[in-house]
Formats: sequence, structure tokens, C-alpha cells
Amino acid sequence: MDKHYPHMQVSYDPQHKAAWVAMAAQPLPCFTPALLHSLLAYFDDVRTEIDSGRREYRYIVGTSGIPGVYNLGGDLHLFAQAIARRDRSTLMSYAADCIKVLYEVMTHLNRELTTINLVEGDALGGGFEGALAGNVLVAEKGTRMGLPEVLFNLFPGMGAYSMLSRKAGTGVAEKMMMGGEIYTAEQLYEMGVVDILAEKNCGRQEVLRYIERAEKSPNSHRAMRRVKDYCNPVSYQELADITAIWVDAALKLGGRDLQVMAHLLHKQGNKFANSANLPK
Repeated sequence: MDKHYPHMQVSYDPQHKAAWVAMAAQPLPCFTPALLHSLLAYFDDVRTEIDSGRREYRYIVGTSGIPGVYNLGGDLHLFAQAIARRDRSTLMSYAADCIKVLYEVMTHLNRELTTINLVEGDALGGGFEGALAGNVLVAEKGTRMGLPEVLFNLFPGMGAYSMLSRKAGTGVAEKMMMGGEIYTAEQLYEMGVVDILAEKNCGRQEVLRYIERAEKSPNSHRAMRRVKDYCNPVSYQELADITAIWVDAALKLGGRDLQVMAHLLHKQGNKFANSANLPK
């Protein structure tokens, strides 16, 4: 697939029939509209290749092309501007693109493949929701993940409760969403949120080990994935309904909430500058 997808880098491993999708959004490593549109376009292209028989995909691995950062979450600049204008349509459009991407990953493009997310750096807010969407979550020791939206009087509305409650229970989901705490990969592994815990700088090797193990008994692994799909379904309608609640809540934010959001946006910029050795 010789295409350019803005804000991401794509490669294909023919040995393992695996695509590696590295997010590299600019100016900040968050879910920009351009990144969301690139992901949706890429998923459409993968389906076309599978259905036409041009290329076989057994795995899609989502990761980051930016050292130290997986994804810092929603586009806070877009949020703040839309909320200040009380622009519901912009927020709804953005949120709809977010849940389309998550649903594609959760349902493995409605094809016979497995989605794996590899977290080698911070995954916060919507970035953590994106990481959770994969059929398998691999995280390196020392990486940090969490849902800080409560700090600016909002909640993570792009699937966090749906995914965490099914994976770790409703109590854990509510605690993580309402506490605003940032967790290490080690903590999340003990809580049952992270599936595979990798040593620092060994995440990619751990993904390949998982693929090689799965390919030794592919029928069993694929059948178990179908069982999980059946027993823990998340419908698109559920995601859409929760997103509508999120948009309504966002439009109720006041000046102080937006100031906190602006502070977090500044911290996002500093985190990116530090990870990329850029001037702040």
C-alpha cells in the first residue's frame, strides 16, 4: 500500500502478515482531526486489500512514532474553541470521528484479524481510550496512562467506561474516570487492564512474541477472540449515546474549567517538546 496518510506512518511486515501504524500527529501528539481521518481512510484501504485478495492481514499494531508519547488524548485546542463558541456541531463531528476509529479497532475492522495496541509512552485521556480499544494491549514498564478529564470538570466520553467496565469491572472504571489519577503500566497490568507487560524498550519484541505464539494455534486464538466479541459486545450505538452525553457536558463548562483545560494544553506542549527535544 504505497499511500501517504497525514499524521501517521504505516509499514507492513509480510512475515507476520502484520501492519504497524505509528501515530505522529502535529503540532501535538493528540487525536487531531487529520489523524482521525487518516486512520479511517487507512482502515478502509485495508478492508479493500483484504477483500480483493491483494494482501493478507492477520494483525494491525497501533503504536506511536513519537518517543515517550503514545497519544496525549483529545484535541484540547479544538475543544476549547468550540466550547467557547458553544459550537455543538463541531464537537459532535469530532466526537463521531473518534468513536468511529475506536469502534473499527474494537471490532478489528469487521474482518478476521486481531488489533494490538503497543504503548511505549504516555497515553492520557483519549489516548488511553485509544489504547484500550485494541483486542490486545501491550505496554512497557514505566509508561503512564490515565484519564485526567475530571480535572477540567468533564469525563472521558469516547468509550472509556464501556471498555474499562467490561475489562476490569464497573468499580475500577468509575474510580479511574472520576479520580483523575495517572497509573503506571505495572499497576494497570495488576488491575487486568494491560494484557501484556513488557520490559522497557522491549515492547515491539513482545508484540512479535505474542504473534508467534498466536500463530502456533491460530484457530484457538481466533475462536477465543470471537468468544470475547460475543460475551463482551460494545455496540456503536452505545458509544454514540455516551458521546452525546459528553458533548452536552462539555457545553456546560465555564471559564474556570476552560482555564484548567488551557493549562493542560500547555503541559501537553511541554511534554511533546521534552520528548522531541524541541524548544518550548
